[in-house]
Amino acid sequence: MDDSHFDTIIIGTGAGGGTIAHKLAPTGRKILIIERGGYLPREKENWEASSVFVNGNYNCKENWIDQNGKPFEPGTHYYVGGNTKVYGAALLRLRERDFDEIQHYGGISPAWPLKYSDFQPHYLEAEKLYEVHGERGEDPTEPPDKTAYFYPPVSHEPFIQKMVDRLSEKGWKPFHLPLGVRLDEKHRETSLCIRCDTCDGFPCMVDAKSDAQHICIMPILGQKNVSLLPHAKALRLLHDGSGKKITAVEVEHNGEIKQFKAREFIVSCGAINSAALLLKSKTDKYPTGLANSSGLVGKNYMCHINSAVVALSRAVNPVLFQKTIGLNDYYFGAKDSKLPLGHIQLLGKAKADMFRGDAPFFTPRFVLEMMEKHAIAWWITSEDLPDPRNRVIVDGSGQIHLHQFPTNDEAHRRLLIKLKEVIRACNPHLNYFLAKRIPIAGVAHQVGTLRFGKDPHTSVLDLNCRTHDLENLYVVDGSFFPSAGAVNPGLTIMANALRVGDHLNKLKK
Repeated sequence: MDDSHFDTIIIGTGAGGGTIAHKLAPTGRKILIIERGGYLPREKENWEASSVFVNGNYNCKENWIDQNGKPFEPGTHYYVGGNTKVYGAALLRLRERDFDEIQHYGGISPAWPLKYSDFQPHYLEAEKLYEVHGERGEDPTEPPDKTAYFYPPVSHEPFIQKMVDRLSEKGWKPFHLPLGVRLDEKHRETSLCIRCDTCDGFPCMVDAKSDAQHICIMPILGQKNVSLLPHAKALRLLHDGSGKKITAVEVEHNGEIKQFKAREFIVSCGAINSAALLLKSKTDKYPTGLANSSGLVGKNYMCHINSAVVALSRAVNPVLFQKTIGLNDYYFGAKDSKLPLGHIQLLGKAKADMFRGDAPFFTPRFVLEMMEKHAIAWWITSEDLPDPRNRVIVDGSGQIHLHQFPTNDEAHRRLLIKLKEVIRACNPHLNYFLAKRIPIAGVAHQVGTLRFGKDPHTSVLDLNCRTHDLENLYVVDGSFFPSAGAVNPGLTIMANALRVGDHLNKLKK
């Protein structure tokens, strides 16, 4: 790789970094993409629950510290493609009202400085790029768009279709969950996706998940103007004497410390690591962290209030590809709730080894296997509200601390009650079994920490996700969110990366 001056350096290859790299590559600018990890190996362990969920084979293998001083291993992933390598590929748009100020049980969800209409064309572009399968008009809270999904919805298997029919008969509005999977149900013999039972949270051994590696990074690596440097950890960003421009990024690569220079820099390490990188890059001009004149770098971390819920059926659950139902009937409230509750969706198939951590140590293996055969797993999400106490801190040794205090528990408590009603209605032989709140280590939905806005005193980034303090430093992961909404943030991160890419391409012209 030619390590001379680059036009653009992109740090991170996930939903943000991978997408903007794909957007910028055709312009001919000389691009270096830096990735902390390597390629996730394709191996039989990809589809083993014990490997993925018990042993954490694909986790980052580092410890962060929570607000109580307790270390934990975060569920984040350093690979080409970032966290999209193991995400559940549910790619929903934020609701149109999510961009406005909304009252919640836990407080106020602030308005965004841009509106849904500013993101709409980029949502559409992202849905096409990531091969999102869905059906317009089924979800009553769906934002407006006259254009149909470019790919048909993933069909419900008969067992799930009966659940959909029962819910519809009783007045609910179940919809086909928009999914980024490389599936062609009309031509199964050529389809990458084989509709297996290991999708949600697993790496895909047949490359059928619409992840940033295969959708964005691999197609551009053949271009002469694009270079990828894997196994390179960004340590800090260096600025010029004026403190207005980044001149280089310092990385650790194969045991050596190297510097790479560029005209513009795009950080996309995830909301936690992007904030940490700026905090680690403090200088005399930025004593509290790079681009931190507002004092907000690392603050207002949000990660949704998520719970996984298991129901047991008397009948064996024969479904392979289970994650096809979404339900937003309670997104903005309910008959007994004027305030928003959140989003419901099916999860992928529950596996015996997923139950092991919560079962008594003496539980026989055959009991866990029986639970697997009869289980139907659900996922509920309530909005996590911005709170400056919820934040990323980097101590003097470079250790990341993540503080997270609950902000909207009442909404989540009510949503869980609503899910129990859904479970009873969609199948009379289903019984509520177990709900598990996702702990602080579950950082898959990380957003906030570097919010964007018009005022440099109340935001870190401007409307084009450039830092207010430095004229050539951009951030395009989930850290720009002023509020979190209650749907998976992946598609919004992708759409925003395309939006910022358009802005940079116009500047180049």
